[in-house]
Amino acid sequence: MIKKIVIIGPESTGKSTLCMQLAAYYKTIWVQEFAREYLLANSTAYTFSNLLEVAKGQIAQEEHAIQNIGAGPIFIDTDMYVMKVWCEFVFNDCHHWILNKIAKRPYDLYLLCDVDMPWVKDELREYPDLVTREKLYHHYKDIMVNQQVPWVNISGDYQLRLQQAITAVNTVL
Repeated sequence: MIKKIVIIGPESTGKSTLCMQLAAYYKTIWVQEFAREYLLANSTAYTFSNLLEVAKGQIAQEEHAIQNIGAGPIFIDTDMYVMKVWCEFVFNDCHHWILNKIAKRPYDLYLLCDVDMPWVKDELREYPDLVTREKLYHHYKDIMVNQQVPWVNISGDYQLRLQQAITAVNTVL
């Protein structure tokens, strides 16, 4: 049986690194964040409608991975909660398509990455200041508290985050 574990949180909190580490540890695959690929190919000057395209691309990548894994855990870097926060934070609105996917897509565990890591600049990141990062983190935490899927806060350095994540994943396997 496939167990779907989603890694979420603000930008530059180690989500992709944690997905890669977990996939290696469990000898499985992970679904990369589609937004990076999309924005690098189409421009970082995105619109509200672009975020719907990103959301659809993320779901398509996830579905492709699920169909090709067979069994075991799969680690997903970002889901529709991330798209919801992004839409609402930047545009004060969210596409109904995204909200419908949130309501209908089942997951087994969320790992919420805290902002206690240094922000690392890259061509796509927008919010280097700690105040904004903390505000975004609290949006994610509020979502986690108010939904039914088990979740764990992940914090500390890369090694500690990996150990916390492995302990959490083992509870759902």
